[in-house]
Amino acid sequence: MYTWAALVLIILLLMGSVWLRVCRSRTLLDSAPLLEPKPSPFSTAVQDLVATAGGVYLSMVMVVSFLKLELPEKITVGILSFDPLAMTSIAMAVIQPLFSRLFGN
Repeated sequence: MYTWAALVLIILLLMGSVWLRVCRSRTLLDSAPLLEPKPSPFSTAVQDLVATAGGVYLSMVMVVSFLKLELPEKITVGILSFDPLAMTSIAMAVIQPLFSRLFGN
C-alpha cells in the first residue's frame, strides 16, 4: 500500500515540476522572435527536467567517486528498486523549479 502511495506521490511531483517548467517556458517562448519553428512548452520542460537531472547525476557520481564513498547500488522499497544517486538527482531536479519560483531567478 505504501509503495503505491509513494509511486503516486513521485508521479504527482514529476507532473508538478513539469507544469512549473511549462509555465516558465511559455513566458520565455512568447518573447522569442519567430525565426525558427517553435518547440512546445511541454517538450522544452521535459528536456529541461532531463538535462537538469542528468547534470546533477553526473556531478554526484564524480563527487562519490572522488571521495570514495560506499553507497549501495540499489535500494528496494516494497516492489520498487532504484539507484539512490539517480533518485536523488531526479528529486533535486523536480524541486529546482520550486526554489526558482520561491527565491526568484
